[in-house]
Amino acid sequence: MKMSFGKRCLAVIASSLFMATPLVAQEAASIDELLKLIEQSKVVENRELRQREAEFRQDKANRQNMLQQARSERESLENRSAQLEKTFADNELRITNLREQLNERLGSLKELFGHLTSTAGDVRANLNQSIVSAQYPNRTDFLDELIAKMSGDTRLPKLEEIERLWYEMTREMAESGKVVKFPATVVKADGERSEQQVVRVGVYNLLSDGKYLSYNPKSELITVLPRQPDHTSGAAKLQNATEGFTAVGIDPTGPSGGTLLAALVDTPSLVEKWHQGGLVGYIISGIGVFAILLAIWRFLVLSAISGKVNSQLKNPTEPKENNPLGRVLKVGKDNPGMDAESLELKLNEAVIKERPAIEAGLNLLKIIAMVAPLLGLLGTVTGMIVTFQQITIFGAGDPKAMAGGISQALVTTVLGLTVAIPTVLLHTLVNGRAQRVLHVLEEQSAGIVAENAEGRKAA
Repeated sequence: MKMSFGKRCLAVIASSLFMATPLVAQEAASIDELLKLIEQSKVVENRELRQREAEFRQDKANRQNMLQQARSERESLENRSAQLEKTFADNELRITNLREQLNERLGSLKELFGHLTSTAGDVRANLNQSIVSAQYPNRTDFLDELIAKMSGDTRLPKLEEIERLWYEMTREMAESGKVVKFPATVVKADGERSEQQVVRVGVYNLLSDGKYLSYNPKSELITVLPRQPDHTSGAAKLQNATEGFTAVGIDPTGPSGGTLLAALVDTPSLVEKWHQGGLVGYIISGIGVFAILLAIWRFLVLSAISGKVNSQLKNPTEPKENNPLGRVLKVGKDNPGMDAESLELKLNEAVIKERPAIEAGLNLLKIIAMVAPLLGLLGTVTGMIVTFQQITIFGAGDPKAMAGGISQALVTTVLGLTVAIPTVLLHTLVNGRAQRVLHVLEEQSAGIVAENAEGRKAA
């Protein structure tokens, strides 16, 4: 059965609507059924659109409510801010009036409390640095509160606080004249802590087990000085004493144990000063030791030669070849008939042969005596270069940064002079012994020539 043209067009349009409408989930068996499905889909779409419109209207109403609440809150906060500003201004005016009333009522007491604040600050500084705080810690806690209270100009000190300030001042003066023992934790040089009986000598020094101690106010630690002074025997006697007087050395230069004892720790020993010379210092020291050994060796050798020469002088008619004089005399004895000029040349040759062995090492000692100060000068220049480099890097504000280079410069200078001066003296001593031996040889050779000349004249 054929469909008419109008029905075919309607079918095409319905099919298009059917394909474009997602709500149509089943196929239409006829045109009428398709129309029903399209109508149902339209009803569903209208329902969803109305639901969405309702949601949009509700969301818009909610946002309007939130906006209204925000405006109300802002207005409330602005009102509160204005009220607080007014309260703040009223309070400032009230505080100013109260301060004026306080100053008026205090009168001359204000100056008194000002002096009290200053005194409390001075007492706090003294107590913090005093070694008495090692025995009585935390003495200044109330002073911190008292000073903070009086610095605000709003609260006045209590009578109990003023009396306690007076008590601490009096106790510090009383403790400065006492020698007492008290238990305390002492930190040794290796870091070990031990409970010991500590002797406090007034406000000057702390002693324990015959050693001097130092007190650090910041860490509140009592430590043993790494390097002790020479007069520690008095410290041990004082700790063991129960009555009477005991002689002991104290350092009254500092409130926390003495600055001289603290400086003793930083004072280098002789060996440490020698190490400060560095490589140049080691070279100078090695040359100095070599020069001393050489001078001692040559002095002993020349002393032995001088002894043999003196022994030969007692018996000049029998020359021995174990000494320079014997060998020179043997030349004269072996050439009795030679003319004076030839014999003199022979003897001079023999003396010249003996000279190198006698003067051996003398020139080397002279060179060392001249080179040692120059090496010291080299170390000085090197040390100053290091110092200027430290100044370039760290600036000139910290003297400790330059101490190493200056120490090296001065130590090498001292080492050079220390080596040169005794080397000059030893060279003079050894050279004098050698010249005496050579003088004997020349004297005896001249005597031999004179005897030969006289013999020829007599003949």
